[in-house]
Amino acid sequence: MPIYYECQRCTACCRWPGQVRLADPDIARISSFLGLSEVDFIQRFTRLRVDRRGLALMDKANGECIFLEENDCRIQAVKPQQCRDFPNRWNFADFEKVCHAVPRRVSEEVYVELLKSRAD
Repeated sequence: MPIYYECQRCTACCRWPGQVRLADPDIARISSFLGLSEVDFIQRFTRLRVDRRGLALMDKANGECIFLEENDCRIQAVKPQQCRDFPNRWNFADFEKVCHAVPRRVSEEVYVELLKSRAD
């Protein structure tokens, strides 16, 4: 039986070093949500990815996500696909040590449906 991790919105993942890659649909969704043109959103909130193959969200000076406000995500309703996919579609070794998502054994059918509900 697969394990589905239920996010508790602890925001630990918003504080890890790294980069949140953005795809065109992410940019369209987030800019619309913020009431900005895509160009304005890109100029204010993104940077070139390390591999120079696209854009990523900027970080705050302390390494947190630019959209983390105390313990809440300012763009939770439209957060990037990479954020929505963690930790069920991707994660890293020992992520459970910092992530407070609750593991739950589910049937294969339920697992597939849960993943679909988090997809774009």
